[in-house]
Amino acid sequence: MEKNRVLAEYSLEDGTTVRVAVPEPLDSSAVEEVSILDETLYKADETIESALSKVTPIASAVMSRLKSGLTTPADEVEVTFGLDLSVESGVILSTVGGSVNFQVRLKWQKKTTD
Repeated sequence: MEKNRVLAEYSLEDGTTVRVAVPEPLDSSAVEEVSILDETLYKADETIESALSKVTPIASAVMSRLKSGLTTPADEVEVTFGLDLSVESGVILSTVGGSVNFQVRLKWQKKTTD
């Protein structure tokens, strides 16, 4: 069963704010709660850029391993993974299409000789 979704306000590094629907925090005392028009709004402690920076090393490690670990390197490597924003912990890796955490597509082009 999916948790209730609430609004969270994230800041961008340029000062712009965006509102995102996120799962309701487990511990609402851990985040700042404000009210807007009879709705609860949670303010995230970090910027979206800061939250996403936690994902960059994971993506780099996956891509690096896939590129260097193949005996015949693929011409194209595509990795897909889901992300959820959370007020308490920023970005969380989530499922993509069911219970898959990473979908990997490798593509080799048939080389033609003239």
